[in-house]
Order: sequence, then C-alpha cells, then structure tokens
Amino acid sequence: MDLRQLRGFVAVAGAGSVTEAANTLGLAPASVSEQVRRLESSLGVALFERTPRGMRLTEPGTVLLERARGLLDHADEVRRAVAGGRRRVRIGALEMLAAARLPAVIRRLSQRRPDLDVDVRSLTRQDLLTEVAGGRLDAALLLDAGTRIGGLGFDPPAGLDFLDVGEVRLSLVAAPDGDTEPLLVSPRGCSIRLAADRLPGTDRTPRRELTSIATAREWARQGLGSALLPDFAVDADLAAGTLVPVGGREPEAGLALRLVWMRGREPALRDVLYAMAS
Repeated sequence: MDLRQLRGFVAVAGAGSVTEAANTLGLAPASVSEQVRRLESSLGVALFERTPRGMRLTEPGTVLLERARGLLDHADEVRRAVAGGRRRVRIGALEMLAAARLPAVIRRLSQRRPDLDVDVRSLTRQDLLTEVAGGRLDAALLLDAGTRIGGLGFDPPAGLDFLDVGEVRLSLVAAPDGDTEPLLVSPRGCSIRLAADRLPGTDRTPRRELTSIATAREWARQGLGSALLPDFAVDADLAAGTLVPVGGREPEAGLALRLVWMRGREPALRDVLYAMAS
C-alpha cells in the first residue's frame, strides 16, 4: 500500500468511475486501474464492485475510504512540516451562500488560522457534493432540512458527514399592492425551489419558473406574483416595505445552513469546522 495507490482509490471512490478519476488526477485510466488493482492485491480484498453504472464500493472499500482520507491528510501535514509551505483549504458553497454567508466564515477562519490559504468555489448543490466526494473540495456549505443529508429532497453520495452551523429563515412575500399569484420559483433542483414545492397550501397555486432567486425577488417587487425567499435576500425589502408577507403569514420554518465533508477528515478540517460553527 502506498500513497499513490490510496490517492487513486479515493479518486475512483469519489468519481464513481476510473475514467473520471483519471481525469481528476491527470493520469491515464490504465494507470489508475493498475493502482486500484495493486491496492486490492496487497490487502487481499475487493474494494469495488465493477458494475455497468460504474465502480461501487464494497464493505471493505467503505471501511478503507474513511481511513485513506485521514492517511492522505496526515501525509500532507508531514510534508508541510518537513518542506514548509502553507496549507490550502478548499471550500465550496451555493452561489447565494457564497455571497451572503461565506464572507463572515472566511473572516473567522482567517483570524483563527492566518497561516491557511482558503480557496472558495461557487457551484450548484450537485456539483458541490460531487467535488466533496471526489476530494476536490474539503467541505461545502449548502441548504438542507431534517436530520440527515438530503432531507430536503436530494440524493447525496455515501460517506458524507455534516454539521448544522445556522439557519436560513424563509418568507413568502409579495409587493404590497401586487399579485400573489403565480408563485415565482427558481429552477428545479435549487434548494429554495425544493422548499417552495413543499410549501403548505400552495399545491394548487400556479407557478412561474424563473432563472434565479434574485430574479424571483425582483419580479415579486414589481407585483408579478409571490415568492418564497431566504432571509438574506428579503430582509432589506421587508424592512423597507417594498415586500410584505403574503396574507400576514409568519416566516416559514427555516432551512439548515449545513456544512458537509467526507467522514474521516475531521482532524484535517477541525479549524474549518470551528470557524463555521462559531
């Protein structure tokens, strides 16, 4: 077992295919397949089931994955201790969270660990989950609900862990003298759209799909319908009176502001977790 084999194994586990893992690592697929084969041979177990839909972890593979990530993190820590250099942390977030909530987190993280370099990427939720699972992001900030990842209505990859670091309040709003129908929604798959689709009492309300939360807010301000909006997008309008709650409704139950990462990486991410939870 060596680090190259472990990196190949982790990449395949995250990508679900040898080809995608090879693209991530900048290697030929044959090289990645050989790394996995040698690792399986040295351990004496099958780490993957080869299926028509890709590579699926076996039970021994699942056990190894958590430990392999920790071993690779520790190897990087040893390398930095010996050779010097700054540690780089890669955090992803939904675009609206990257703009509204992530700056305060980055500020806390910089104050706590000024020796860290932080890379930030704005991606869709599915891309965030894929990048975390593939090891190309250390952690991601997204919106969810319930007591498990995907409680809002999406399918997460296996092996993720999470910490809820806050709440995003949702309000159904419209212009003071504007129309309350249709319900203005963002594209399918958007977290706020998933929440809007679960909104009590609106199952028969006509919907108009727009390109983004920002567009839905602007159309609502111009009296063209109502919209379910997150607190950071609507609080200023509520305070100014340009938008008001529909029917005097109280804010809906909020969504969890959820930080996700791959299990086994807690030691390497301790500072990030602390900064986001503070």
